[in-house]
Amino acid sequence: MPDVTLLPWSDGDLDLLRRSNTHELMDQLGGPENDEQVRARHERYLRMWREGTGFQFRIVIPGHPEGVGTIGYWRRDEEGVPALEAGWSVEAEYRGRGIAPAAVLAMLDTARAAGETLPVHAYPRVDNPASNAVCRKAGFTLLGERDFEITPGLILHTNDWVVELADRPLA
Repeated sequence: MPDVTLLPWSDGDLDLLRRSNTHELMDQLGGPENDEQVRARHERYLRMWREGTGFQFRIVIPGHPEGVGTIGYWRRDEEGVPALEAGWSVEAEYRGRGIAPAAVLAMLDTARAAGETLPVHAYPRVDNPASNAVCRKAGFTLLGERDFEITPGLILHTNDWVVELADRPLA
């Protein structure tokens, strides 16, 4: 696995969101956002940290302190049961190097170290083989396909993957 470090989301990470706001990286989420939406997402990530409802990180690799992607987890209800949801994105030029699976494993360890025990779900689109492979490599279990509303009115056909944080000790 490549050497990755996860740094808590900070005020200086807005440019990382802007770099990630491309058709290629945002196609799985309905397409790129306008600048106002990117700024709102940045503020939402900062607010989640302050409120303790979610934790977004900058993915850093040696030689790239500015970050090569984003990853995070946040609280949600999964059919009326408390759970965590995870999501990630790695910039196109850094894909295929094992960064995403390494970052997901680091994120799961970070969540465990923070005392999280809720199951973590990920919902990559069924037609996204790369993100589905990341889930497999990171030890998630496929529960099946489902339609998932990522924003009001935007429903994607996804796979529902889950990993139980309480099942594995810290690495």
